[in-house]
Formats: sequence, structure tokens, C-alpha cells
Amino acid sequence: MVDRGTDVRDGRRRLASDVMNESGTLQEAYERLHRTGPEFEGWLSNHGPMAVEAMVRHGHDRDVHRWLDGYVARLDELPRGSSPVGAEEWRAALGDAGRLGDWLAFFDRELRERPWRDVLETWWPRLLPGIAAGATHGVIRTGHAVHALLQQPGQEQRDEVRLAELGQALGYWAARWQPIAAFDAPSGTADPERAIAGVPRVPDQSKGINHRLDQLAEVPGWASSVAALRPAADAEQARARLAELADAATLRYLTHAHGNPVMLVHAATAPTAVLRTLPALPPHLWNAALNAAWAASAAVTAAYAPADARRALSDVPDGPDQPEEVFELAVRHGDEHVIKLADTALDVHRRTGNPAALAAVTRAATLISPFS
Repeated sequence: MVDRGTDVRDGRRRLASDVMNESGTLQEAYERLHRTGPEFEGWLSNHGPMAVEAMVRHGHDRDVHRWLDGYVARLDELPRGSSPVGAEEWRAALGDAGRLGDWLAFFDRELRERPWRDVLETWWPRLLPGIAAGATHGVIRTGHAVHALLQQPGQEQRDEVRLAELGQALGYWAARWQPIAAFDAPSGTADPERAIAGVPRVPDQSKGINHRLDQLAEVPGWASSVAALRPAADAEQARARLAELADAATLRYLTHAHGNPVMLVHAATAPTAVLRTLPALPPHLWNAALNAAWAASAAVTAAYAPADARRALSDVPDGPDQPEEVFELAVRHGDEHVIKLADTALDVHRRTGNPAALAAVTRAATLISPFS
């Protein structure tokens, strides 16, 4: 006779063991990465913490250290602070990249002295207007860090390594804080798909993102296009609209990624990061979060969208059609943007059932050079 009770108990022990192993892998990965800075080679963003959090959460913890062995070698050392950010001067220090080390030290101290949810609630509305920070990587890294904390039921206040990751994310965001020009709260009637389609392109796409974002205020139709989104009536509607925005940006990647396959990933991953942060925030902050996420997605779209769309479903090479296989494809490919897009695309596919979300990942893997 089969002892089904024993089977269940063994299964629970295996599940508990898997969770412990994954948690340990993420902790080890964060410890390795926290010896490095949020930027490298000028001001390229360190994607390591975001990628490993996604890999562990999707069950690829065994691949994390192998991936890190190659990635960490590219990174710079952790910057040191020289002039502490004071309680009364934080506004003047926002967006001062020269004080990156000071901001990292500030949030490290904040998160040692106060509950992390209180710190997030205080600083979220201060940082949100500068959501373009680090080409939106400030908010994206914050979203991954918060998501990692929320995956630790009953241990949220005790995991110092995850708290340290949140501190580095917030510090990076504060140091690179960058507002988006000529952006007013949405007041139109368009759903996210139609609103994104109406965003105009910046005229000069010859340089990096700062040059492109600097043009937004003068782009004809920019202000009216971002105002066209239908506003949310309440917090729950804001959360639903954020999900719709992430869905629309991910599906649009399939037909527009050729404009810039790396940078256009962030049009989808930025609103996803904001969406994942909402459970840690009080609902009265959710509407502003939607508006800022829309600003970020629209700005990236304006900066990098191609002049023409392509009917990509017909020319995407055959790829896996199951979510787990798609994420495995991304891990094998190795590029951090492909991994992050896969992480977002699996959420989109779960919400919509649309196979184009998974095809977007195959699209990214064909357009972005593999990491080796």
C-alpha cells in the first residue's frame, strides 16, 4: 500500500528545501554584487541584481553563479561616499550622480534604522517624479528588490542582504534622479495600447538616451500624446491599468523592437517594476505610480521607436511556446535584457494568454547579441 501521507510530507520537505536553496542562492548572488557599483563603464547600469532575482524566482538558481562569473568581471567597484546626505538637503542632492556613494550610504543607514516599508513609503513619492533615472533602471532595480522582499513571508524585516539590495536600488535612483519633460497627468480616453501607438518619435535619434529625452519638450504632439491615456478612477483601476500598460508595451516589442532591441525592453520592464512594487505601498500612492510608469514607457518609446512597424509574427524564428521553455531560452542566451524581458513576458502571457508575449522573447534573443 502507498503511504500517501508520506508522499505529501516528502513533497513538502522537498518544496521547503527548494525554497531554502533558492533563497540562499539569491543571498549569495546579492553578496557578490554588493561589492560592485550600480554603474560601470561610464554610466551603464549594473543589471546583475535584477537578472539574478528573476532567474532565482523562475527556478534557475543553479545557473546564477555561472552567469555571475562572467558578468561580475565587467563591473566597477562599489563607490564610496564622501559627504553624507543630510535630512534637510536631500532635495538639492537628488540627481547628483557625483554623490552616488553618498546616496548608497544614506539608504543603507535608513534601512538599518527604519522598517523597509516605511522607508519605501517615504521615498517613493520623492523619487517617482525622477523615474527616468538611469534610463529607468533606478525604478526597475527597486521593483526587483521589493519583489524579492515580498517573496519572504514572515522574514521581510530580517533579511539584511535583501534590505541592502533595496538600499542600493533606492540610492541609485536618487543619484540619477531625472524627470521627464512636459508631462502632465493623463486626462484622455485612450487605453494603453492606443496611447503608446500615438506617441511621437524624437527627431534626432543619433545619440544616447539623455540626448533623446532632452528633445521631448519640443517634440510636436508629445504633451498631448501622453495626456491621451485614460486616467484611473481609483487605486484598483490604477493597478489594472498598469498591468495593461505592461501588456501593451511587451506586445508592441514584437513589432517595434528593431528600433533598438535593448532600450525598448525598458518600455515594458519599467511599468512591470512599478506594478510589482504596489503591494508594498499604500493604495493612495498607486495612481501617481501609474502616471509615472506611463511617462517612463512613453518616453522610452518616443526615444527609440522605429519609423515603421513590422509584422513580426511571420518572421520570428521558431521558438518555444511554453513559458518555462521561453525563460530557459533567455537564460541560455544570457543577455540580461533578454532575461528581464522574459521575466516580464511571462507575467503578460499569464494575464493575457497571448502567444505574442512569448514570441517577443524569441524576437529579443534574435536581435540582441548573446552574453558570453
